Order: sequence, then C-alpha cells, then structure tokens
Amino acid sequence: MATQPRAWQRMLSGRRLDLLDPTPVDIEIEDIAHGLAFVARWNGQTMGDFAYSVAEHSLLVEEIFGRIAPKAPVKWRLAALLHDAPEYVIGDMISPVKSAVGPGYGALDDRLAAAIHIRFGLPAVVPKTIKRQIKKADKISAWMEATQIAGFSEAEATKFFGRPDKAVMEGLEIRLKPPVEVRQAYTHRHGELIGLI
Repeated sequence: MATQPRAWQRMLSGRRLDLLDPTPVDIEIEDIAHGLAFVARWNGQTMGDFAYSVAEHSLLVEEIFGRIAPKAPVKWRLAALLHDAPEYVIGDMISPVKSAVGPGYGALDDRLAAAIHIRFGLPAVVPKTIKRQIKKADKISAWMEATQIAGFSEAEATKFFGRPDKAVMEGLEIRLKPPVEVRQAYTHRHGELIGLI
C-alpha cells in the first residue's frame, strides 16, 4: 500500500504547517523571521560576507512602500513586510525558475500568503491597488539589490526592473548583516506594525 508523501513541515516553534492546506493557527512570526533570515535572495549570488536574505529584502520593501504610499494605513505596511513571507517555507526562487516550475508554485504561494495574512489580521487577499504599490516597492528594492550587491549595471537592472524614482531610494543603502541580526530586526518591525494597527 502506497503512502501519501509528507506535505507538512515542522517549525522550530513546534508548529506543524500543512503546505497543502495551511491554517493560520500554525503560523508564528518567529518561524517566519527565522526562515526568511536564512533564505538567500539571488540564489546567494551576491557580494559580501553574508547572504542577502529575504528578511532583509522584506524590511527594505516595507520601507520603500512607506515612501511610495505614506498615507496608507499601517496594515498595508504590514502586508508589504509580509509580501514574501511564504518563502520561509518554500524558499526564494528566482523568476526564471518560477517560470519553469509553472502555475503550481503560484498556487502554493497564494495559499500560504492567505493563511499568513489571516493570522496577522489582514484580508486573505490584498487589494489590487495595494498589491501594485507593494510590487512597485519590490521592483525598486530588486533594482537596488541588483546594482549594489548582485553585479548588475544600472542599465541592465533598469531593463529587468524598470527605472526607479531616485528620490524614493534617497538615503537607503543595502548593508548585509548576520542572520541573527536580521531575524531580530524583522521580528521587531513586525511587532511595531502590529502594535500600530
């Protein structure tokens, strides 16, 4: 008799997250922060002594989103911070790999995102206008990452991510940090945002 393949992951918190049917009660911010602090963006192909993590990227996207939409309710800043949260379980795949994997990756990402949003008091699906603003912040972050730590020229980064508004990036700089520091910063920022909602 064939057994079903395991489709859940045990988290350090002790939670057991079912990837096919994730429930909000099995999601903890400490697990998300820990996982994202160890997931490398750009498949680890970045300069520096530490990988540039999805947690660092998420903190940058949330800050850029705040500059793009300064009057947005705090809950949407939280959505920006959590925009890549499913990657604490499924990892960060570069766009070419996502294309090769096909629609199954997107469906899994959507299920996890919905459960994460509900867990932290957000609607399961973020409104399209907010999603577009978060995506814009995400592309600006990607442009910065590409040019500052991933070896892209500005022209090449602009080709892939669009020309960013330089004013939005003013004063922002990518500084690679050890995972433990990033994990703490992510958890702390999450707590600040939850406290303001």
